[in-house]
Amino acid sequence: MELQSGLAFNDGAAPDAPAPDNVIATDIPARLDALTWSGFHTRVVIALGITWVLDGLEVTLAGALSGALKESPALHFSNVELGIANSAYLAGAVLGAIGFGWLTDRIGRKKLFFITLSVYLTATATTALSWSVESYALFRFLTGAGIGGEYTAINSAIQELVPARYRGWTDLVINGSFWLGAALGAASAIVLLDPAVAGPDVGWRLAYLTGACLGLIVFAMRFWIPESPRWLMIHGQPERAQAIVAEIEQSACGQRLPQQAYPRVRLRMRDHTPLLEVATTLVSTYRQRTLLGLVLMGAQAFFYNAIFFTFALVLIDFYGIASDQVGWYILPFAAGNFLGPLLLGRLFDTLGRRTMITLTYGVSGILLAVTGYLFSIGVLSARTQTAAWMVIFFFASPAASAAYLTVSEIFPLEVRALAIALFYAVGTGIGGVAGPALFGALIDTGSRVSVFYGYLFGAGLMILAALVALRYSVAAERQPLEKVARPLAFLE
Repeated sequence: MELQSGLAFNDGAAPDAPAPDNVIATDIPARLDALTWSGFHTRVVIALGITWVLDGLEVTLAGALSGALKESPALHFSNVELGIANSAYLAGAVLGAIGFGWLTDRIGRKKLFFITLSVYLTATATTALSWSVESYALFRFLTGAGIGGEYTAINSAIQELVPARYRGWTDLVINGSFWLGAALGAASAIVLLDPAVAGPDVGWRLAYLTGACLGLIVFAMRFWIPESPRWLMIHGQPERAQAIVAEIEQSACGQRLPQQAYPRVRLRMRDHTPLLEVATTLVSTYRQRTLLGLVLMGAQAFFYNAIFFTFALVLIDFYGIASDQVGWYILPFAAGNFLGPLLLGRLFDTLGRRTMITLTYGVSGILLAVTGYLFSIGVLSARTQTAAWMVIFFFASPAASAAYLTVSEIFPLEVRALAIALFYAVGTGIGGVAGPALFGALIDTGSRVSVFYGYLFGAGLMILAALVALRYSVAAERQPLEKVARPLAFLE
């Protein structure tokens, strides 16, 4: 039976020091949510949200460089091999998300977002040294593992540090920054694939090094970010959590705030959460929310990965666009994807989660079905096809971002990172890994009708997700995380 998410707060003045039975009464959640937006929150968004820029860069390079990889004297990729290599990236992201997600809930957010970034940096740099299809796929797999791990650690930390009233819009814009990375990847491909600069065989290698260079900058920025006080208060470190919150308050307000009577919540501290309790929470206590998360993540993963990973192949094979010109078409496509969350994001905090998730999933699915039909009958040019995709993904981008927002706020803190990992893994495993390989095979047939059937399947998944969201979405807008889903350590 679905558990009620509300919880009572204790207004007593008991300190955060634990009682003999490891019970504390803490005001940390209320203090974090009481803050107004400040330079601290901007630094969190930049240093942690850059993950999506990196992912956008990697995914775009995979698509924009596909023509160069096919023409490479050393590699000579076929469309199917490109699809398999792209699926390897997503498979790595799936396994990385699960493994690193489990560690994130056990040893903390901050340690993991340094580990995962290190994995990403090493793997994307070595991708540039690939000498065969097998080595390229292996390095892409490891790059995906780093990015998948980033998703879990970063989503958890951002949700737990950003005040409730800003959480929806902030999360959507951060996820939408994927498309800033996409624009950077497209621009890199345009410049580096130019024969006058580097040429296709050297250019694609240099393009992958841009991700490693950007990652090095981000690595230094992350030293600014503290461990999540919410994670610390449950995992036996209330004094450290209190000190971090005091520092955040001083940073946000310019001075240390006087003691106030914030609402407190009583918790029994723990050093970890057993996997059996995690499974019970997801499968039994919150089974309707689990269904919602799986459907949203699976639909958007297929929709996005199948189309975007094969974006360049459609332009090259069906519209005759030269491989070194694909980046020019990705730039406006990326702009539409970034503007969607930026302009629609605040509505997720005002009109609410249910209304906006249903709307964005439903509209993007319908538009893809219509555009897919126009593609199948050959009435679109490369420019009008790109314009149509811009409109579709103006709605699909906030829909996809809302899937990550949903799974990162509707489950208890103790299982948040692993829940994000599992939903990302299942959704990407079902929808993302199969999608690029399937569409690569459909494009190889040379049949517009075959590709249309793939588009129609993706559209149907999005419309189904809209119906599930209409029924099961949670009214999490402007609510503290502890009220959306009370911690497992909560005491009445």
